[in-house]
Amino acid sequence: MAAVDPHEAKRRLHAPSEIACLDVREHGQYGEGHPFLAVPCPYSRLEAMVAALVPRRDVPIILVDEGDGLARRATKRLAALGYAEIDWIDGGAPAWAAAGYTLFKGVNLPSKTLGELVEAQWHSPAMGPDALEAWRSEYRSFQLFDGRPAVEFAKMTIPGSRSMPNGEAGHRWEALAPEGGPVVINCAGRTRSIIGAAGLALMQPGLPVLALENGTQGWALSGRTLAHGVAAAPLPAAQTAASRQRADAFMAAHGLLQIDRAEADRLAREPGRTTYLLDVRDPTEHSAAPHAAAPSAPGGQLVQATDQWIGVRRARVILADDTGLRAALAAFWLRQLGYETCVLAGIDAWPADWRLPVEPLGRRHPAALPEVAASEAVSRAREGDLLLDLRGSFDYRAGHLPGAAWSIRPRLPAVAGRGVLLAGDTSTTALATIDLIEAGAVSVHRIAGDAQGWRNAGLALETSPDAPADADAIDFQFFVHDRHDGNLDAARRYLAWEMGLLAQLDDAERGEYRLDAIDLRAGCEKVGTGFSR
Repeated sequence: MAAVDPHEAKRRLHAPSEIACLDVREHGQYGEGHPFLAVPCPYSRLEAMVAALVPRRDVPIILVDEGDGLARRATKRLAALGYAEIDWIDGGAPAWAAAGYTLFKGVNLPSKTLGELVEAQWHSPAMGPDALEAWRSEYRSFQLFDGRPAVEFAKMTIPGSRSMPNGEAGHRWEALAPEGGPVVINCAGRTRSIIGAAGLALMQPGLPVLALENGTQGWALSGRTLAHGVAAAPLPAAQTAASRQRADAFMAAHGLLQIDRAEADRLAREPGRTTYLLDVRDPTEHSAAPHAAAPSAPGGQLVQATDQWIGVRRARVILADDTGLRAALAAFWLRQLGYETCVLAGIDAWPADWRLPVEPLGRRHPAALPEVAASEAVSRAREGDLLLDLRGSFDYRAGHLPGAAWSIRPRLPAVAGRGVLLAGDTSTTALATIDLIEAGAVSVHRIAGDAQGWRNAGLALETSPDAPADADAIDFQFFVHDRHDGNLDAARRYLAWEMGLLAQLDDAERGEYRLDAIDLRAGCEKVGTGFSR
């Protein structure tokens, strides 16, 4: 366990072997600039997140901090869990930039960049808002799908768009195809429009599929009105036999590997390899029949935000579903991102207790804290106990208990010799307790309930619109955060950020991708003019 200079860290990150680059800074700090391959794993939730992100205990790990010593503290926590090979970038993110390497703003960089590469290299067809409106005025037959999850669709969408999360359209095609005409796919910006359109076009060769250029943000920037509060209709049922046939054809066409449970067991036990198993079905299907073996990772979202599930570069990923089609599509995209992928179909027939072998985990965090009522916490704070609110900074601003100070695990105040009362969820407070006890707190209790419960109990909460100050609210990502709330300038800056990603890549970062040789233009010849590529 040692500090490594940025040049050595860069070399390791792009070497052929497995490695995890974990950024232990908080979400707001991460969003303002991080190494391209860094995966967010904030110190405030480190022990709760790392086992899923990095399931193999002997995989090499490189940590990123702000050059403030936080990585050393995180190393101690990870060692307690059994991780054996942990280093950190000497000087953190500032040193990375000083060495001449780019700190990328935003989140989900590898996935976002994939969308831009697909557009540039595969010439994926797209159309803008004016062309879509022209189709409508001409009463042309077409289908408009929103490729995001239902909750995002309900917030805002293009008027007339139907909720159809990416990866589901091909699986449910028989229920959709009778409407006929070309298909247009939108998201909130660019990535899921591009990836969703490209994926459906590959699933349905010859079908004209276009991305709606710049999604809902482009629609708003064109001066048009978005639809808000539209409830997503239930997804139509799939014809499983047709879905299986489509899966077999797609896997054969793109050289994807299908395995059985015995092979999955064998691969998971292979020394020196990290294997993930993820259920890519729609979340409602996973909830109705969950399997301990595979956490839910809806295919469209997995491709959009791979680093929320997969923390180890060059790992092996097994994708599971019922017919093989949704798993095959997700496997195809993850392969473009540089992962080894396999398809495991028939999840609905798995034994309920079947799971991949899992290494034993070290000490994660203490048992649930003893609790006190909010009213008692306020009284004890007046008598000298320290009342800390570990909820999100904006939740604190909106309403907190009288006398509570906002804090976060990386920046806990001095507590030696004092009792401490913590507001926040059970996991966050339990993890902060590790640090508080080491710092000399004589007792730590969690405050029962939440803000609404405190109000219901008759407590008058204090508000503080400017505290903590923006500079101290390191948990909140300010980078174009209000682009979906009417701030058109933020939308312009966000779209410019997405379109500028390719220009920021160096050769090593570009080399992480393994894009197949594909050209998507031919499928749109029949729609004539009106699309931009």
